[in-house]
Amino acid sequence: MKLNRVISAASVALLLLTSLAVSVGAQDVVELAPLTPPPVVDHTAMVNENPGSYIVELSSAPAVEGTSKATLKKEKDEFRKSAQKNGVKFTERYAFDDLVNAISIEMDPAQLPALKRVDGVKAIWPNLAVERPQATNVPSEPDLYTAVNMTGASYANTELGYTGKGIKVGIIDTGVDYHHPDLGGGFGPGYKVFTGYDFVGDAFNMDSTLPSYNPVTTPDENPDDCGGHGTHVAGIVGANGAVKGVAPDVTFGAYRVFGCEGSTNSDIMLAAMERAVADGMDIINMSIGASFQWPEYPTAKAATRAVNKGVVVVASIGNSGANGLYAAGAPGVGDKVIGVASYENSHIYLNQFTVTPDGMNVGYTNATAAPIAPLDGTYELTRTGTQTKVDDGCTQLPAGTLAGKMVLIRRGTCGFYNKALYAQRAGAAGVVLYNNAVGSVNPTVAPVAPETEVITIPVVMISMAQGNLIDSRLAAGPVSMTWTDTKGSYPNSLSGTIATSSSYGLAPDLSLKPDIGAPGANIYSTYPLEKGGYATLSGTSMSSPHVAGTVALLLQAKPHTPAQAVRAILQNTAEPKNWQGNPGLGYLDQVHRQGAGMVQIDKAILSTAKVEPGKLSLGESEAGPAVRTLTIENNGATAVAYDLQHVPALSTGPNEFTVGATTGFAAVAFSAPSVTVPAGGTATVTVTITANPGLAQRSLYGGYIVFNQQGGGQKLRVPYAGMKGDYQSVPILTPTANGFPWLAKVSGTTYYKQAEGATFTMQNGDIPYIAVHIDHQVRRLRVEVKDAVSGKSWHRAFADEEYLGKNSTATGFWGFSFDGTTINGKQVNVVPNGTYVLVMSVLKPLGDENNPAHWETWTSPTFNIARP
Repeated sequence: MKLNRVISAASVALLLLTSLAVSVGAQDVVELAPLTPPPVVDHTAMVNENPGSYIVELSSAPAVEGTSKATLKKEKDEFRKSAQKNGVKFTERYAFDDLVNAISIEMDPAQLPALKRVDGVKAIWPNLAVERPQATNVPSEPDLYTAVNMTGASYANTELGYTGKGIKVGIIDTGVDYHHPDLGGGFGPGYKVFTGYDFVGDAFNMDSTLPSYNPVTTPDENPDDCGGHGTHVAGIVGANGAVKGVAPDVTFGAYRVFGCEGSTNSDIMLAAMERAVADGMDIINMSIGASFQWPEYPTAKAATRAVNKGVVVVASIGNSGANGLYAAGAPGVGDKVIGVASYENSHIYLNQFTVTPDGMNVGYTNATAAPIAPLDGTYELTRTGTQTKVDDGCTQLPAGTLAGKMVLIRRGTCGFYNKALYAQRAGAAGVVLYNNAVGSVNPTVAPVAPETEVITIPVVMISMAQGNLIDSRLAAGPVSMTWTDTKGSYPNSLSGTIATSSSYGLAPDLSLKPDIGAPGANIYSTYPLEKGGYATLSGTSMSSPHVAGTVALLLQAKPHTPAQAVRAILQNTAEPKNWQGNPGLGYLDQVHRQGAGMVQIDKAILSTAKVEPGKLSLGESEAGPAVRTLTIENNGATAVAYDLQHVPALSTGPNEFTVGATTGFAAVAFSAPSVTVPAGGTATVTVTITANPGLAQRSLYGGYIVFNQQGGGQKLRVPYAGMKGDYQSVPILTPTANGFPWLAKVSGTTYYKQAEGATFTMQNGDIPYIAVHIDHQVRRLRVEVKDAVSGKSWHRAFADEEYLGKNSTATGFWGFSFDGTTINGKQVNVVPNGTYVLVMSVLKPLGDENNPAHWETWTSPTFNIARP
């Protein structure tokens, strides 16, 4: 029987407890509610996502695939001459030969149609901005680095004796503070950081919204770090001092692609990748990337080619968890790249206050938009409700009721701002909020309309457990609290669950991303000495170096492992974790959120078997069940028998921007229930996976094929993921609140919507643009110019756009210009004065160009070309 209904998390928990987790059948679909609502992203502000620079890919394959350097040089020279001949004006940034055959340029977007007509141009890619995360806390004790215990790295170091010795790791980031004693204390041959390069200089910053914006690079040979991010990343991989990284005996190449502030660009990442490969790195870590991209994006493609060259590439999958599905970033989305998700650390490091009668420490986080809590002072503590009151602190209190006191208030019903505001008006000296659910919250008390009063008292957040304990003490008698300048380590109630910021997959070609996960939230590591020496940061930027470090341990333990095989070995032995929304329900989190699971390097090193492929990307289910063959290789001295098992994971519904969790598990059948693999031999198993018929169309589903060794022993897993139904039914040109698509004029960087009958002179930038919101990644976009009266086609406004990334918010947009000329093969036509429309067509991902149903079209309002 098909079940389509919404039930509460508490109800599901009760069902599980009373029926041993079998109440949800194979074809039942239950929507689940998380204990803590996910973060909300503003999807109303218009955002022009067009870049100011481009990566121009040329016709021949790069040097790594066999093209000679002479041929590549000749091709670039011919491109420059042809562009000049055609009147295309640009400033060249970088030229690439090794991993991609391309030139990056700065150019007025109005010249894109002309650039597309230049001979030898294969593709033009936006040179996307690459942001970096910021520090969250700065603790003072260097013994808090707990995450290595979660991945088996501590065991691999101390019990198995592997430390990454002899392995070279390239860190492409903000540089590395090589003066740091934990990172070797120097730079150059003989030091831990033995090579590197600064591609940008201190003052470089590509973020035009900052006062420090400066697109000028000043490269040099000194890859020191004034930002901090790269030093933190390097410490996670291989610090060896007060902090010990995953692989403390690795050596580093440091490749700096950020200035002291702001963002960088994808072309600078490409330059760093080429140099890292040339410098002989065994592993490259990139804790940076650009979200919502195809595996064909240049940084992803170049990273895959580096793997083919023998370099293992590890990259963060992105921190766009609040932005919905298909958000995985390049280069992590690359075909052979290990794209890494972020899990919560086992502990968090917090500021503390104490409470009577025993001086118990209570860890807290400061609310944003309120004053920071003081570091001393004792106050009487009171409360406005109890640990069962659902609307605690949600009503006005008489003035003076809380005068001079700190007040304990339970989360729930009304917003944090209202609770703080009513306490402030009652004279409170400050507010201690406590959670009403397991997990951590970063509250904000910014004014909420219609109120405008600013919060002027400290507001802090503590855990549900500590809040309930304080509430019980208050019920028994007077309690006081004292602010302190101390910090402490606290168990993280969400330990081992996916961090809410970690990006969802799949990749737009429905390949399974992310590949694997590691601790990334609240990670303690090295930091530049001038910034305190140590810091706690969060994000997939921190999980990626955990995996890079485990790769170093694996390569030391198994030095003949091909770069292309490393990912599958790690995936086989990883451990998937329960749903972050409510771990107690016992459901595994989505495969397209955590990949194979938490990396377990000790098990990967000790394993004598592997299963390939290491993951199954099922694609769309429209054609029926997916049939795949898995090959088990036994490198042990005796035959091994395995029992096969299917363990499903949660699904997500079709809404890409507002992501929900559902059951709706797939059905899996095996060609045999068990398999025996001879010593030194292989065996195969056929797996048939059928999507749940009750799942909504375009839902993403997944699970794990598990090989359980008979008699106990190793357990190997292969994750799978797919999309229910017809992928080509996905909407692309979805109307938005701002009315996209538009026919537009552009002044500076501002787009102005044009009504029917707009006129363009085609001079001095007065040309028509299409402003379009892309709700999902596009395989191909083309624009045809048609006479509005006769219907005659004047052919295409420019060469087709391919592999276009989706917009990052529900109202973001791309802009495409028409310069008054069209192309028909190699023929260029000047469109005469007259009345026209632009017909934009988009081919949906994995669509068939010859199938009209796989295209969406939009026709612009009529407009007039009126050259003087």
